[in-house]
Amino acid sequence: MMLSQTGQTDAVREFAVAVGASLRKMGQRELPSMYLYDDLGTALFDAITLLPEYGLTRAEERLLRRHAGDMLEHLPPPVAVVELGSGSGRKTRWILEALANREPVTYFPIDISAAALIKCHQELGHIGAISIVGLEKSYLEGLQEAAARRRPDQTLLVLFLGSTIGNFDPPAAEKFLHDIRLHLKPGDALFLGTDVEKSVHDMQLAYDDPTGVTAAFNLNLLARINRELGGDFVLPHFEHHVQYQEMDCRIEMHLRSTRRQTVSIRAADFTCTFREGETIWTEACHKFRVEEIPGIARRTGFLCEAQWIDTEWAFAENLLIAD
Repeated sequence: MMLSQTGQTDAVREFAVAVGASLRKMGQRELPSMYLYDDLGTALFDAITLLPEYGLTRAEERLLRRHAGDMLEHLPPPVAVVELGSGSGRKTRWILEALANREPVTYFPIDISAAALIKCHQELGHIGAISIVGLEKSYLEGLQEAAARRRPDQTLLVLFLGSTIGNFDPPAAEKFLHDIRLHLKPGDALFLGTDVEKSVHDMQLAYDDPTGVTAAFNLNLLARINRELGGDFVLPHFEHHVQYQEMDCRIEMHLRSTRRQTVSIRAADFTCTFREGETIWTEACHKFRVEEIPGIARRTGFLCEAQWIDTEWAFAENLLIAD
């Protein structure tokens, strides 16, 4: 999407406002992690999930493959499925196939990437008894629309897979879960993926792979700002940087300036000078303890009905029922 001289789309204006506000923050400059996932960013993330150092996706797929049927035992039919940040929908296949063996299913994949929704249709469209209604929206906007389209007799199953909840800091994560709950009825369900604490070495390697795919994913955010907002970031003057915050149990991704440099972003009406070594914080990935999930559920209006934990790569799937 190119910057137009006659005006910007609402999405680009929103992007420009978010970028300007985040980079103007005192102290640690930031960029919102949601903007990592344009079409190219989504493709790069899909590549990350195939890396041997990134075991999260394979762990989740193992759990979904083994326990999709067990999960459905807790959900009375008929069920409509809503997935927040669906991506290509590859992992969702196991849940949808288990449901489709029981009943016809309406599936609402929600993603801000049109390319991801197209891939989702390609990946899942051939499964019998599945009706796919893609929504190119933010999480809560898409959930609101899907909830409005449900039939009165349907149970809503919301999928928030991967460990996207870990991209929120703890207070924001609980607020987001509470906001999800506001769109649900008692008895509806949230299937929540959470990455679990493991060795610091393994966590850092998962976000700083030796082949440089994660670095390309991170740097693409600056390239996107250049493409869409008229930025003049020189990508070779920034480098991917990962650090672990032990007190908060989170991995942080940053973009570190390798020299003193001045950058402008036309659409955000923004110019600043970065010091050598100064960083832009692009993503936080909080890790969880399995035993803390039921408490988070209670505080946000859910009951933790069941948990399934992978033993090869510490990861938990949690079935939360709206109280």
